[in-house]
Amino acid sequence: MKLQVDGRKARGEKRRAEIIEATLRVIERDGVAGVTHRTVAAEAGVPTTSTTYHFSSLDDLLIATLISCARDMATEVYWMIDRARSRGSRGAEEVAGLLAEALGPRRGRTMAEYELYLLAARKPELRPAARRWLDVLTSMVRHDDEVAFRVFLAGIDGLLIQGLIDDEPPSAEELRPVVDYLLKPR
Repeated sequence: MKLQVDGRKARGEKRRAEIIEATLRVIERDGVAGVTHRTVAAEAGVPTTSTTYHFSSLDDLLIATLISCARDMATEVYWMIDRARSRGSRGAEEVAGLLAEALGPRRGRTMAEYELYLLAARKPELRPAARRWLDVLTSMVRHDDEVAFRVFLAGIDGLLIQGLIDDEPPSAEELRPVVDYLLKPR
């Protein structure tokens, strides 16, 4: 028996993904305050009715965007952990490289993701989506010491925030000693 793919469902999922990507581009350019159904539709090159069909409210759109960011970050971290383990590394070099990428070439996207993340402090309905990346990360990384792991995550958040306000993004080489320190067994 051949499995039949529903073309409408696939097109709908593709359109949702395009709208979410457009939302991130709007946030990169204009901040969360610039997100409206109209601005996202224009960025995605679709009619406004398409954004309101897929996301009835702006909160629905922002939640979906946060969840998408968490999923993408989780995928990236998963493969980073896999590469580190295959090389027998503790991961300092890989984490420093990921941070340097986030603060250099992907700086705008990182700012957009943090702006969404911080919006959850003001909008409780966004909090579960904002916490999702921590939940995913916690489930992927084996750790024996909960306190040390939380210190590591807080340190990474701090490095990212500090890197975003630096005039020049730090390099992986500059970040590696700090990451190495955060990964030291206690």
